[in-house]
Amino acid sequence: MSKSSKKGQVKMELDYEKIINTPEFKSLIKRKRNFSTPYIIFFFVAFFTLPILTGYTTILENRAIGWMTWTWVYSLLMFVMVWLLTSIYMNKAKSFDKDVEEILKKNVFK
Repeated sequence: MSKSSKKGQVKMELDYEKIINTPEFKSLIKRKRNFSTPYIIFFFVAFFTLPILTGYTTILENRAIGWMTWTWVYSLLMFVMVWLLTSIYMNKAKSFDKDVEEILKKNVFK
């Protein structure tokens, strides 16, 4: 960066120990955990069900559409699931980011 672009900046120092001990930060972490835990559990159950069903059963070997078996349908739906879960999290993360900004504003030394 050139000297002229640094002139308008204010150096900020954060006391991370203080921030992580604030009730606002603890509340944010709890809300993030409560939001993401069901999605994580759902993802892992869906993810590990595919190899279990294909490796130990013949349920997904039946034809679904033409030559395509249910294994292919399930696998393609895994891509849809990942995109959907990512979209849901990205939208929710916007509110988490706003909360982080508020926490930082309250705890910044200039």
